[in-house]
Amino acid sequence: MRTPRSLGTPMRRTPRAALAVLATLAMASAGLATATVATADAAAPRAAVVLAAPAWQPYTSYAVGAQVSYNGVDYQAIQAHTSLPGWEPPNVPALWKVATGGPTNPPGTPGQPGAPSVTGTTNSSISLAWGASSGTVTGYRVYEGGTQRAQVTGTSATIGSLGTCTTHTYTVKAYNAQGESVASSQVTGTTGGCTNPDPPGKMAGAPYLYMGWGNPPSPATVMNATGIKSFTMAFILSSGGCTPAWDGNRPLTGGADAQAISQIKAAGGNVQISFGGWQGNKLGPNCSTPQAFAGAVQQVINAVGPAVVDFDIENTDEFENYTVQDRILNGLKIVKANNPNVKVVVTFGTTKTGPNSHGIRLINQAKALNVPIDNFTIMPFDFGGSNMYTDTVNASEGLKNALKSAYGYTDAQAYARMGISGMNGLSDQQELTSPATWQQITNWAKSKGLTRLAYWAVNRDRPCPGGGVTSNCSGIAQADWEFTKITAGF
Repeated sequence: MRTPRSLGTPMRRTPRAALAVLATLAMASAGLATATVATADAAAPRAAVVLAAPAWQPYTSYAVGAQVSYNGVDYQAIQAHTSLPGWEPPNVPALWKVATGGPTNPPGTPGQPGAPSVTGTTNSSISLAWGASSGTVTGYRVYEGGTQRAQVTGTSATIGSLGTCTTHTYTVKAYNAQGESVASSQVTGTTGGCTNPDPPGKMAGAPYLYMGWGNPPSPATVMNATGIKSFTMAFILSSGGCTPAWDGNRPLTGGADAQAISQIKAAGGNVQISFGGWQGNKLGPNCSTPQAFAGAVQQVINAVGPAVVDFDIENTDEFENYTVQDRILNGLKIVKANNPNVKVVVTFGTTKTGPNSHGIRLINQAKALNVPIDNFTIMPFDFGGSNMYTDTVNASEGLKNALKSAYGYTDAQAYARMGISGMNGLSDQQELTSPATWQQITNWAKSKGLTRLAYWAVNRDRPCPGGGVTSNCSGIAQADWEFTKITAGF
């Protein structure tokens, strides 16, 4: 059984020791002297020669202090790391700072505006807000690339006359009589009205439902209130050795989980079954071979008849243990061969810019082993997010880049193999995903052709403003089942 952390949440989050370090390092200030070398003539005065920094590259090991060039700006590494697609220096201030010679505010101009965020969209407009600049500010200009799209005196703007279901990336500059500040960080938004047909392999929106915790609601009640047709049932664990059970102690048939699944199917729905999670005694480390692991999964498939099996690979025992990663992946090849009509999903944590090294390894190894995975789903929460829409989009774009690199996909092909599993209301790290933000995330996922959408959890899809992170409500003001109703629209 899972051990509660604070209020009983079965932890669905990524290991965060490294993320805490990144968050601390992100506070580091920029600035470093340009590297110089002496001339070879010892008799002559030693003239300083500026060294050109090499271009930033993915999949490269960088030491603390290493300098690179990206889009004409030099950056210095403030943490040793191996770079990944999506971790370009401007995107990860926890890893890189601008070196001397990078963009600085001209004398007398305002400071750099705070990071912009998307606050609303219509079929033809995107609304933005950002943090105020320091210094004397006359106003702000919003740019799309090098083209000015708006000029305002406050810290918000709406850009109109946009096409339906189109994506736009903006920066903001403050200005006064002395000139403009350096640009803010980027933000990307997508207008509404997307009517793209569902891509092949599309799964119904399926929020997690956990029958062992959090005053689980009747799925039939939720279905009638929201129109949701699918749930991700959590979690299958080891009840000892390589024997599966709900939460490691409830039977596959005849218990509360089986009764809930019967309700869902009787109402015309289907289920996804999630194996693993953050805590508990899992099958991956306990099944000694891929064949044994596949056999345990087959017992669950035979008992439940799911449309999807979801392997929530987390923590040091599965995600960071490559022997166990490989065991699971090779087991999934057997599962898919024996159940070709059951979709196979792997779910794992992420940084704000995409999968970390363990996630990249999982993707690359799945390709190397030729594992027929239908969908790679990331969990964009509990990673220190401040703008959950922007951070979720950026993390998803990082996943897209990783899939393109591993499989040679186009953008569209990569999106069609991707999913998002969020957390409604307040997360364990007090990140806030409101219903409006979840609607934005859902709209973006639909516009890009993602094929899976979930969140943790239906048990928490009830209001308790100021209630904190609890098992049976979201910690915020909302209507009952509001996140589930949005997810049903996926």
